[in-house]
Amino acid sequence: QVQLVESGGGLVQPGGSLRLSCVASRSISSIASMGWYRQAPGKQREWVATTTRGGTTNYADSVKGRFTISTDNAKNTVDLQMNSLKPEDTAVYYCNGRLFTRLTYDWGQGTQDTVSS
Repeated sequence: QVQLVESGGGLVQPGGSLRLSCVASRSISSIASMGWYRQAPGKQREWVATTTRGGTTNYADSVKGRFTISTDNAKNTVDLQMNSLKPEDTAVYYCNGRLFTRLTYDWGQGTQDTVSS
């Protein structure tokens, strides 16, 4: 399995930006797919964005054009750049990853992002 640790959350005003980072315990070249999910208070966890080792990226409609997912091979991280943030983006953000050798995903512990004036 792969251990994942998120960082970068915090408090930001509407319209502001945050960059989340998730560091993996293994080389991301061994990880087939990595993504970000979020869970707002009282709501179910929802998918935000995914990137695959093959270079495909996908985004939820709610964040398309505002969020960008990327990987850094040297740092073994998957990052989420979040721009034009809205109060409804407030949530705990989780990253996940699936090794090429496994069928299940591993998850990080989450990082809180609050968008409020």
